[in-house]
Amino acid sequence: MSKKKVVVSLGHDALGYTIMEQWDAVKDTAKALADLVEADYQLTITHSNGPQVSMIHKAMTELRRIYIDYTPAPMCVCSAMSQGYVGYDIQNSLKAELMSRGITKPVSTILTQVTVDPYDEAFYAPQKAIGRYMSREDADMEIKKGNYVEEVPGKGFQRIVAAPKPLKIVEIDAIRTLADADQIVIACGGGGIPVIEQQHAYQGASAVIEKDCIAGKLASDLMADELIILTSVDMVYKNFGKEDQEGISSMTVAEAQNYIEEGQFGATDMLPKIEAAIAYLAKKPDGQVLITSLAQTNAALKGKTGTIITA
Repeated sequence: MSKKKVVVSLGHDALGYTIMEQWDAVKDTAKALADLVEADYQLTITHSNGPQVSMIHKAMTELRRIYIDYTPAPMCVCSAMSQGYVGYDIQNSLKAELMSRGITKPVSTILTQVTVDPYDEAFYAPQKAIGRYMSREDADMEIKKGNYVEEVPGKGFQRIVAAPKPLKIVEIDAIRTLADADQIVIACGGGGIPVIEQQHAYQGASAVIEKDCIAGKLASDLMADELIILTSVDMVYKNFGKEDQEGISSMTVAEAQNYIEEGQFGATDMLPKIEAAIAYLAKKPDGQVLITSLAQTNAALKGKTGTIITA
């Protein structure tokens, strides 16, 4: 019997927000991932990178401010740096955890590009804040360079970038080949490096891609049996944060769409995860999606918590 192919999407809790936090967090993350490997799942892993890419963007911008002979790093380069840095920590921690359990299995990080449409509406209305807080003078300089900024009351100004929809995962054949060989793959980190295809070449885009959105696409492109989204809550809730909060142990795509129409899911937290689940199940109707927290992964696999979404 072939192994169950799963795409696992890791949120901020799995990585922390600083270098030292990440160093500690990935050790716990590796234990949860190793549990899945021991349960005979074939894993393809993707992850968030919001704090990490912001840290890199800030560092590279400050370097340019101090040393004028340095060239500022564009967003696509910062994204590539974050993919390598986060992938490095995950693969090393996971490899060590597997070896401690007597499991010898390759773990690889693939630097992944994802094409986007240059005419995507997101480029005309960017909404994702990135990088350091700036003075009015620095903000004006960014505007002169053609970048968008917005004022954050009490903190200054911050650059904002577009979050276009992903079109194609450029390295999908390499990811699929490794996954089919039962290797553990870390790919599409932070949503992937956004690129625009121009005359058979790829040009980096000043944008970011939602990691939940790419997780759904990666799972459908691989025809994975399951998409597991690990986030900060143990399951999906109705009326989240209210006195009548109620956990949802399972739902169909139709029910999920009804909840969306009711406004049950936060636009910047749970909604993108539900939309990713719907997109994946549209391509893989016999698949399923599990949404739970990293700490409750084992319990969720046993049906004790978590939310299962099916077509």
